[in-house]
Amino acid sequence: MSGIIVPEAPARRFTRVQIAGIALLAASGLFALLGPWLVGIDPARQQLDRYLELPSLAHPLGFDQLGRDMLARLAHGARLSLSLAAVSVLSAAIPGTVLGLLAAWRGGWPERVLAAFADAVLALPGLLLVLLLTAFTPGGFWPLYVGISLALWVEYFRVVRAAARILLASPHVEAARLLGFGPLYIVRRHLMPDLLPRLFTLMRFGFAGAVLAMSALGFVGVGLQPPTPELGVMMIELLPYYGEAPWLIGAPVLLLFLTLLGLLLLAPEKEAA
Repeated sequence: MSGIIVPEAPARRFTRVQIAGIALLAASGLFALLGPWLVGIDPARQQLDRYLELPSLAHPLGFDQLGRDMLARLAHGARLSLSLAAVSVLSAAIPGTVLGLLAAWRGGWPERVLAAFADAVLALPGLLLVLLLTAFTPGGFWPLYVGISLALWVEYFRVVRAAARILLASPHVEAARLLGFGPLYIVRRHLMPDLLPRLFTLMRFGFAGAVLAMSALGFVGVGLQPPTPELGVMMIELLPYYGEAPWLIGAPVLLLFLTLLGLLLLAPEKEAA
């Protein structure tokens, strides 16, 4: 009817805190993506005569204990750590979401089997699962990737399964079924709009957990091995020199801190409260 005015939905506005989080993540992502290309220095190149050389305009972070350019190593380490964490989170989120939807939709024995498998994986601590895989091929990329993905997918499965069971019993989903709409339509129009905010929250904290897990494993010497430029590996290499050159170990720690802070600042106001 022409006399009825339908109000428009208010546009989503980011708070100042969320804008700060987006800015931090954008800065970290751009540094990881473009940093190695902009620096243009081989992170493994050694100049032993420049041992622990102080920062300068040409080399803003100076040189490490083996005469390697610290800014080049930090850029390559950020690219490796952040990209591996992102791939691990996506590899956990996609199968976890699909299996959670399948368990909630089918119910019965498929749900019981998937839930039992998820409980079995959950019984093992995440870092222990990664350690078991890295024991077979120490220092490799694939054990870290597979182990972190296996440790993370259970959270997506459990959250999606619990939320989808409630949504599938709602009146609008029942009406869509009675009208003959298929599963793909129901998932796309009725389930995913409610599930996406929860999935983004899980992905945000999962990414932070993956970055910390890789850094912790590298720090204790069971993850990626030197001379690979990775944040955790760099920390363990530079720790003995924190007294002589504190800025060297401070660089990867600060980058990791700012990345995780940006992820935490993205939380909506209700979630942050």
